[in-house]
Amino acid sequence: MSSSDLDALLRVTSSTYKGEGPPDIAFGTYDGAVGRLILAVTAKGIAACSFEAENTVYERVAKEVGTFIGPDARRLDPVRRELDAYFSGRLRTFTTPVDLALATPFARTVLQKTMAVPYGTTTTYEAIGTSIGRPRALRAVGNAVGANPVCVVVPCHRVVREDGDLGDYAGGVAAKQHLLNVERRVSAGR
Repeated sequence: MSSSDLDALLRVTSSTYKGEGPPDIAFGTYDGAVGRLILAVTAKGIAACSFEAENTVYERVAKEVGTFIGPDARRLDPVRRELDAYFSGRLRTFTTPVDLALATPFARTVLQKTMAVPYGTTTTYEAIGTSIGRPRALRAVGNAVGANPVCVVVPCHRVVREDGDLGDYAGGVAAKQHLLNVERRVSAGR
């Protein structure tokens, strides 16, 4: 990223940004129980809820979705409220629509199956592969889950290895364990 790109990023993500109107893509952050998440919301829904660095997400969104990016509390705050409710155990299903524009066509298929995994439960990479007719594509399924651009909202943390090992997670294994613990605790009524 060049210094002029970084300057542009800082300008449009600053709280004092005054564009011609609301940006096409609302961009901001959420600080929660598993660390900082970078958010991007399009007209279709949430396109990013990522553990990646802010400039990395910004560049990807600008390249693959659109360049009129800036803060827009009207679209970001509902996502932030849902994340707060999820982490406090008051929300089991996100109502914010998801925009998988940052995912490949194969990853979209995998992530849509992941979205069907019930709250408080887990599935395996193999089960996801089988459900999409690709039972031997474990590495491809794992890569698609690992590249999930909408972490937490699209519950990739619910996908584990066949042997029960948690596997990798974009936010780290401790974050994955925390998310699973929140869901198990709520599901158990504690």
